[in-house]
Amino acid sequence: MASFGRYVRLALGAWAFVLLVAVSMPAAAQQVNPTASSVKEQQLLQELSRIQGRVSIPDQRSGVLEQPAGRDWREFRNVTLRWVGGVAILGMLALLVVFYLSRGMVRLQGGRSGRTVERFSAFERFVHWMTATCFIILAVSGLNITFGRPLLLPLIGFEAFSEWSQWAKYAHNYLSFPFTIGVVLIFLMWIGGNIPNKVDIQWLKQGGGMVGHDHPPAYRFNAGQKAVYWIVVIGGSAVAVTGYQLMFPFYVSGIEGMQLAQVVHSTVAVLFVAVMLAHIYIGTIGMEGAFEAMGTGTVDVNWAKEHHSLWFEEQSARTGPNDAQPQPATAAE
Repeated sequence: MASFGRYVRLALGAWAFVLLVAVSMPAAAQQVNPTASSVKEQQLLQELSRIQGRVSIPDQRSGVLEQPAGRDWREFRNVTLRWVGGVAILGMLALLVVFYLSRGMVRLQGGRSGRTVERFSAFERFVHWMTATCFIILAVSGLNITFGRPLLLPLIGFEAFSEWSQWAKYAHNYLSFPFTIGVVLIFLMWIGGNIPNKVDIQWLKQGGGMVGHDHPPAYRFNAGQKAVYWIVVIGGSAVAVTGYQLMFPFYVSGIEGMQLAQVVHSTVAVLFVAVMLAHIYIGTIGMEGAFEAMGTGTVDVNWAKEHHSLWFEEQSARTGPNDAQPQPATAAE
């Protein structure tokens, strides 16, 4: 009988110990055992913000086994971003095609005068083309990250796609530095002429000369060019800062901050590309004589009078009306 009582006391003591341990465990640990094979992934996501174990190596970040915010990031990268980028870029291309077919190139109403006036210096053109070239390569290589696998891989195969993607990554990383320098120089060079003023409001009301046939007055940069300037400065700064955060991981923030940086970087980048398509259109086939400003640095006097009349008046007052250079004669056809 005494031995039976001893067994009873031992059993009760063991049961009390089990209860004590159970009470001291966190509620989440009672409900979910991360090592159990029957635990569902959704249960883990609901019960814990992250699942982290212990590791013996110095990098303690490797102990994170499950980071639910990463699922949201992957959904954004593989689904949402592709929709945003596709709609923005293809939508802009469609609008430009429709606009060109309905409006055509904006021609010089008075024809060419045969005289030119300097619009941009050699240094300004160098900075512009350096930044523009880097931007185009960055855009193509960046779009490859988002759209390359579903669109390009099936066309060229695994080996070619792997080789192309590796070189695209190198170009994307290294050309980010001259691009950033270009954005800073553009900001410093043209900040004085890109402060909004009352003239810009009238320019916008008249459609900037792209709608109808009136050419509203403008200084060196009109409202449309000022918008592009600030998009380049602000958008370029945003993609540069977030891009460097991704290039040098864990120096500024943890994995959550890097995920946010990637969301900002990619979203701003695809919208940036869409806006630059419109800028390229106007500077090439959209407006007669516009490309010459960045091509040769000079524009026809009639072009300056029609599109930037206030700026031309300032130039004439500063240098004199007879300082415009005649264009070289061309051989008759």
